[in-house]
Amino acid sequence: MSKFNILVIEDEKNICDFITKALSSHGYHAVSVGSGATALSLITSLCPDVILLDLGLPDMDGMEIIKQVRTWSDTPIIVVSARTQEDDKVLALDAGADDYLTKPFGTSELLARIRTSLRHSNKLQNGTGFSQKPYCAKGLKIDFYKRTISINGEFIHLTPVEYKIVAFLAQNSGKVMTYSAVMSNVWGPYAESDNKILRVNMANIRRKLEKNPAEPIYIFTEVGVGYRMTDDEESC
Repeated sequence: MSKFNILVIEDEKNICDFITKALSSHGYHAVSVGSGATALSLITSLCPDVILLDLGLPDMDGMEIIKQVRTWSDTPIIVVSARTQEDDKVLALDAGADDYLTKPFGTSELLARIRTSLRHSNKLQNGTGFSQKPYCAKGLKIDFYKRTISINGEFIHLTPVEYKIVAFLAQNSGKVMTYSAVMSNVWGPYAESDNKILRVNMANIRRKLEKNPAEPIYIFTEVGVGYRMTDDEESC
């Protein structure tokens, strides 16, 4: 199994040393930097599989790094921060972070969060590589390996968050997925209980996917419960 590249953006040396040592001992290739500017430059050249990001950097706020990276990449970002306020977590997750780990934390929890991020980004491999059969239904095709969505051959642009919602529902097509399950999958365990942000994203998704958003054929609302994606067809 090839080593996954993990970029650690952390300016506190003791924490940085703890994280990189833990990652290296469990088979990951860890690279660490202590400033935001260096990190942004390194992300483009290293192409990490997961980014571990401290928000309190000496030269810029970690929130700015999230926003900049999300303009061109959907690489999983796990915020590792001493900020414990719910507002900070919500802001980071809304900006595009995949998860939020509050300091202090243990090695087991850190590794579990990384495995989850890799699994959700379809990068977890089992020796020969990982791929998943595309989802196809009524002209809609989702290629999970290429992370593309098309309708009757025409590609549809979704934001990273919108893609995660649709992909999660498609991977569980035919099943009713609760609001909390969708939110937890997309925004992580610190997602707020209010599903307003999910409903806003779903409205945008339907405008892009459905001919008539009021009468959807792909994603159905189970009032008060969640959403259900139309059943996957056997072949495209």
